[in-house]
Amino acid sequence: QVQLVESGGGLVQTGDSLTLSCAASGRTTLGWFRQAQGKEREFVAGISSSGGDQYYSVSVKGRFTISRDNAKNTVYLQMNSLKPEDTGVYYCAARTRAVVMTTPGSYDYWGQGTRVTVSS
Repeated sequence: QVQLVESGGGLVQTGDSLTLSCAASGRTTLGWFRQAQGKEREFVAGISSSGGDQYYSVSVKGRFTISRDNAKNTVYLQMNSLKPEDTGVYYCAARTRAVVMTTPGSYDYWGQGTRVTVSS
């Protein structure tokens, strides 16, 4: 059982930056997903358990950075140049297998989510 707790969401303006944190109870492959109102949950970024491999969706590549501090069992999502379309609830998810996947169904554990709102 892996427990995940996200934090760091909030209300920001277009162009601002925000960093989300996900405290995990174990060291596993982790992904960030987001869900806008009325839309399906979508992959944002993922990172391997070692931190050596990172993956991004096309919509955030170049603006978001995923990283992890395994000494603290924490994964971060640094979000720069935020846009209104980045608005949504951001979820941290863990999977017990090594490969980072982009589909929500591939993940075994989920956090409660943290809301990010980007105003125009």
